[in-house]
Amino acid sequence: MFSYLILGFCTFFILEQFINWCHDHCGIHDKKLVTYLVIFSDFIHNLIDGLAIAGSFIIGFEIGVVTIVAIGLHEIPQEIGDFGVLLYGGFQRKKALLLNYASVVTVIVGGVTGYFLSNLKIDAAVLLLPFAAGNFIYIAASDLIPDIKHGENIGRNLVHFFTFITGILFMLIIKSL
Repeated sequence: MFSYLILGFCTFFILEQFINWCHDHCGIHDKKLVTYLVIFSDFIHNLIDGLAIAGSFIIGFEIGVVTIVAIGLHEIPQEIGDFGVLLYGGFQRKKALLLNYASVVTVIVGGVTGYFLSNLKIDAAVLLLPFAAGNFIYIAASDLIPDIKHGENIGRNLVHFFTFITGILFMLIIKSL
């Protein structure tokens, strides 16, 4: 399982390095082009969310439901932010909403892919969940933790802390199921 976690971590590291390299060397500095990178990364992110949901349901119904709730709580503000980025990038509301919706649909694609993987002679949960966890650990380690660490607003720091504790409580609930 550890090797799949490392594979997930390294996959996102390589993908982010490619996007940064492309941004610097492919001339992608236009706001609209950057928004396409945001949508592309959101497609991949949501696909992995779908794989994580499928892997969770393979383990158990209750764990699948908790995973959907946790991902939903994360996705709602993220998709609102992505919609704002698309509007800022110059997209019309209708096209921004359509692109945002298309990226969300990849959750279903990931879930269906995970379901079909579960029908193979492999333990899909052993593959899917550590891979997805590696992706999420990479995002936390490279983006979230460094940003939170430099926060000087005590109120915001407390919100981050209680959100962190809530995440741990979700994991304890999952473990007890």
